[in-house]
Amino acid sequence: MKIIRYFLYTSIVVIFPLNFAYANNNLLTDSDKKNSHKEKSENAETGKLDNVESHHGDKHRSSDEIYSVGSRPYFLTTTMLPSKLKRKLESCKNKPIDKTVFSIGHRGAPLQFPEHTQESYTAASRMGAGMVECDVTFTADKELVCRHSQCDLHTTTNILETELAEKCSTPFTPAQYDSDGTLLTSASAQCCTSDITLAEFKTLKGKMDAANSGATTVKEYLAGTASWRTDLYAASRGTLLSHRESIWLFKKLGVKMTPELKAPTVPMPFKGMTQADYAQKMIDEYKSIGVSAGDVWPQSFNYIDVIYWLENEPRFARQAVFLDGRDSESGFNVRDPNSWDPSMSEIAASGINIIAPPMWMLLDVKSGKIVESLYAKEAKLAGLDIITWTLERSGPLLAGGGYYYQTLNGLNPDLSNPQDSVIDDDGKMYEVLDILAKDVGILGVFSDWPATVSYYANCMGLE
Repeated sequence: MKIIRYFLYTSIVVIFPLNFAYANNNLLTDSDKKNSHKEKSENAETGKLDNVESHHGDKHRSSDEIYSVGSRPYFLTTTMLPSKLKRKLESCKNKPIDKTVFSIGHRGAPLQFPEHTQESYTAASRMGAGMVECDVTFTADKELVCRHSQCDLHTTTNILETELAEKCSTPFTPAQYDSDGTLLTSASAQCCTSDITLAEFKTLKGKMDAANSGATTVKEYLAGTASWRTDLYAASRGTLLSHRESIWLFKKLGVKMTPELKAPTVPMPFKGMTQADYAQKMIDEYKSIGVSAGDVWPQSFNYIDVIYWLENEPRFARQAVFLDGRDSESGFNVRDPNSWDPSMSEIAASGINIIAPPMWMLLDVKSGKIVESLYAKEAKLAGLDIITWTLERSGPLLAGGGYYYQTLNGLNPDLSNPQDSVIDDDGKMYEVLDILAKDVGILGVFSDWPATVSYYANCMGLE
C-alpha cells in the first residue's frame, strides 16, 4: 500500500490540529483525565508536562492559529539569481502560512534553539512545521528521553557545570598545550543519558550543541557555539523532555510525530532490556497515551529496528522510515546500485515503504545543472517514497555547504564526468529544495530552521 495515501490524508489534520484528533480518536484515557490535575511530582511519573496538560483538553483551540516564518525566507530569496522560481517565491511574501507536514522540525529548530528542548520544538511548530522529531534514547533507569545521541550530554546540556558531572562516563579533561602554545591534546568529556536517571536528567538544561576543543576550563568548553548559530535563545537554557513529555507536547501543538530510535552506545541488552524491548518500548509509549498510528512516523538507521516494527507493530510500521546512512559503509557508492546492500527492490520487498537518505544522495550535477540522482530514480522505481535530511544544517553556503551538498559541491564528484561546484551562495538552498520537491518528489524534508521549508511549501501549495 503506498504511503503517500497516508501522507496526504494526515496532511489535512495539521490545519485543524486538535479538533480533528479529538473528533476521531479518544486520545485521553480515563487514567489520563484523572491525572490531568495532579501535582508536578506525579506528572513526572506519567511523563506529562504541567504547562502542556493545562491546555491539552482545550477543544476550542483556534483552527486558524497564525504561524510565522520570520525574515529568513525573504533573505534567502533576495540572494537568488533572477529566475522563475525566485519570482514565484517573491510573489508569496504576503501569503498567510499554514502548518505543513512537508516541513519537518529536525530536533525542533536547532539553528537557533537548543535542540530537543521544549523551546526548540515549540519554535518549530510556530514556524509551520507539521511534523517534529524526538530522537529517542534511554537513561540509567531505562526511561526514554529526547536526545540526538545517548552520549551527547556534555555538548548539549550543562551537565559538566553540575554535580552530575561526577557520573559522566569520561570526566572533563582540559586541553593540553606545549610551552609555545601549540595544542597537544584536545579537551574532552563524555556524558551519557545512561549515566544518570530520568529524575537526574530532568534537572539539566539544554544548550546549543557545541564544544570548544581548545578549552582549559569547563566554562570555555561549553562555549563552542558556531559563529553562524546563536546563543541568544540558550542564555536561560532549554527545557529537556522525556519521550512521553514530547508526545504530550506534540499533541498540544497539533503536529505529527517522527521519533527516531537512536543506536545505543552501551552494550545491549542493557540491564535486561534488549534491542527489541527498546524498539517496542518506544511504540508502546504512543499506544499508552492513545496516539493514532497515523500520527506517528517511527524511524531508525538500524534496518533491523524497522523490520521489527513491521513484524510486531504493523499499524505503526506502515509509515516507518528507514534512514539510509550506508554512505558510512566501506564500498558504498551512491552512483553504483551494485554497491547498495540491501538493494532498493529488497528494501521494498521487506515491507518498508519510506526511505530517507541525506539530501546529497538524491541529487547530482549534469552539464552544470542540479538534477535528480540515479539513487532517487531507483528508489522510486522500487516503489519507495522518500523523505530527506537536513536543510539549514550547513551554515552559509558560500563555501559549498559541506557534507549535505557533497554531490553538488565537488566533495563527492562523478569521476566519469566531473563537474564544478554549483553551490556558492545561500540562495541555492531554494533551488535544491525545488528540485527535491518537484523532480525527486520527496514527501518532506527535515530542517534545522523549519521556516525556510514551510515558506516554500505554502508558496507551492504543498500539503
